[in-house]
Amino acid sequence: MALTDTFPDLAARETTSTRFDFLVPGARCAACMGKIERGLMDLPRVTSARVNLTNRKLSVEVQRPGPDAQTLIQALARLGYPATPFDPGEAAAAHDAEGRALILAMAVAAFGAMNAMMFSVPLWAGLFGQELGPATRTLMMWFSGIVGAPCALFAGRPFFRSAWRSLRAGRANMDVPISVGVLLTLAISLSETILRGRDAYFDAAVSLLFLLLIGRWLDHQLRARARSAAADLLALQATIATRLDAHDHPVETPIKAIAAGDRLIVRPGDRIPVDCRVTSGASDIDNSLLTGESAAIRVGPGQVCRAGALSLSGLLQVTALARAEDSALAAIARLVEAGAQAKSRYVRLADKAAAVYVPVVHTLAALTFAGGWALGLGPREALIRAVAVLIITCPCALGLAVPAVQITASARLFRKGVLVKSGAALERLAEVTHVIFDKTGVLTEGRPRLIDPVEALVAMAAPLARASRHPLSRALASEAGDGPIADGIIEHHGEGVEGIIDGRRARLGRASFLGLAGERHGETELWFGFDGDTRYRFCFSDRVRPDAAATIRALKARGLTVEILSGDVPDAVKSVADAVGIADWQGAVLPIDKLAAVETRSRSGSKVLMVGDGLNDTAALAGAHAAMAPGTALDASQNAADLVFTGDSLMAVTEALDVARSARKRALENFGFAALYNAVAAPAAMLGLVNPFIAALAMSGSSLVVTLNALRTGRAR
Repeated sequence: MALTDTFPDLAARETTSTRFDFLVPGARCAACMGKIERGLMDLPRVTSARVNLTNRKLSVEVQRPGPDAQTLIQALARLGYPATPFDPGEAAAAHDAEGRALILAMAVAAFGAMNAMMFSVPLWAGLFGQELGPATRTLMMWFSGIVGAPCALFAGRPFFRSAWRSLRAGRANMDVPISVGVLLTLAISLSETILRGRDAYFDAAVSLLFLLLIGRWLDHQLRARARSAAADLLALQATIATRLDAHDHPVETPIKAIAAGDRLIVRPGDRIPVDCRVTSGASDIDNSLLTGESAAIRVGPGQVCRAGALSLSGLLQVTALARAEDSALAAIARLVEAGAQAKSRYVRLADKAAAVYVPVVHTLAALTFAGGWALGLGPREALIRAVAVLIITCPCALGLAVPAVQITASARLFRKGVLVKSGAALERLAEVTHVIFDKTGVLTEGRPRLIDPVEALVAMAAPLARASRHPLSRALASEAGDGPIADGIIEHHGEGVEGIIDGRRARLGRASFLGLAGERHGETELWFGFDGDTRYRFCFSDRVRPDAAATIRALKARGLTVEILSGDVPDAVKSVADAVGIADWQGAVLPIDKLAAVETRSRSGSKVLMVGDGLNDTAALAGAHAAMAPGTALDASQNAADLVFTGDSLMAVTEALDVARSARKRALENFGFAALYNAVAAPAAMLGLVNPFIAALAMSGSSLVVTLNALRTGRAR
């Protein structure tokens, strides 16, 4: 079967379109994503534009002939988002640089706040025992400004840059009112100091930035935990293939140089480099990473093998069916990346709140200034009131509301052995209504174990089992422990192994290898016997996790529906489904079918949580509303998942769900408090009942309240 049988539109798309990947550091929120995607889709012959907010990657598909990379970069610049061709190393370096810049800005803001307050507190509290004289007051204001203003200008650069890019693009994000408020506060404070006025607010400006930077850094830390799974999938491909030249001489060739029709050799222990068809030879193939099938399969001439599968035994000569970038493994990697980009479209709670906050605050501040001036206030007093509105309604509490909750929830889950890789994952997990489990390695322990072992029989067969690389033989050898190996070992590929034990010839393998009919009884089996003697049957199963059934009951008790999608044989899937209490199950499911099932559930209105561990699960993990993987999973599967749980307890899935729901509740409470606070504080500032300093204190108090409420998530049961 050719690759195009599995992905029929792949070849056509490759010949009619071109894909460009860009790094867009300025893409930070759903509003950014929407503006970029809509702006590029307006260009002629651009068929797709998708932004991945996790790694700031923009993927654009263009019909040929169409805009080139430079044209697209110029279009992004006009939208206010400078971009460069995407390079994973450059993206990681940019992310690290952003983290260092936030830490430096936060440190400068903390220094500025503490030292500016050292001079401003006497102005407000009269710590010298009496009212300061005009000269002393002015001197303190100058000292506060000398320390506070430069620190505020430096620490505010992340907000100033974001606001400037936003304004150049003709829109206003949450950083615009922050920047306007800080700069106006500094300007008024400097004016008051020069004119020997009574009040200056340098400490308020820099303290505000310090609190906002805490929220920005917390969000950055959550984003830092998310990595790209597509690169890890492609890393499973061999980098070098052995190609036969025109004279049948083997030549080591980079995998990128392999073309369809090339003849290749795959040795035992090698991964199959590209999708191919066997022309000669036979081997046992481990497809567990691709299909989840727990047992190796036998392949021979005429059969198709997929890139990434592991050849366990014989030497194969194969013919390549596709280039490396067109293999099924590469296609899965593209599905994973598309799923990650689809997840980035999810509009987080903070983004929804920001969409309401920005226009409302701008309007209130403008009305305060215009209304105050029209009602007889001087421009100075009207401006101070407008600044007080901007400061007291500053989105510090709003900015901390979600990151503080998510960090607290992440810390609690970390103590329970669950790693949360992104803040948005907790929000999505809280919305889940349907859970899809893989079988092998998730509901089960992922390794075959001998059923009801008889010590004497195990010890008798162990010398042969220790000589074989087959998974079932290794399980039998593990049960027996260390010991001798049989003499005269001969391995019959795909059949079994034979050798001499205590002077007698013995065989271990398939029933047919020992001359039996070999009816299967649902379990995976090995047969052992001496020539002319009784045959013994060893049965193996992948043991169900001890708490799997309890986990399924707990999920159902929380109102969720559950099903199993596995690449394993139907009989094995049915036995596990019956054991854990899941009525809805499917076996022999391909990776593309798992993703299709997730998408079908999503279209019907379900919010799907996918729990899987294999390469065959990565596309479904990336495409699900939320995803979890065990710590024993393949690296690519862990990276495609939103949460990773360690240990043997499957109850971690229920624990994560409970914490996510609690975190969402706390976040909504914080938003409710922030809305109530602004409903009271904004009118007070508009009426002149508070000045910018008192506004800054009130804003700090609101931030403290939402932070304390966030800590309740960590104590929730």
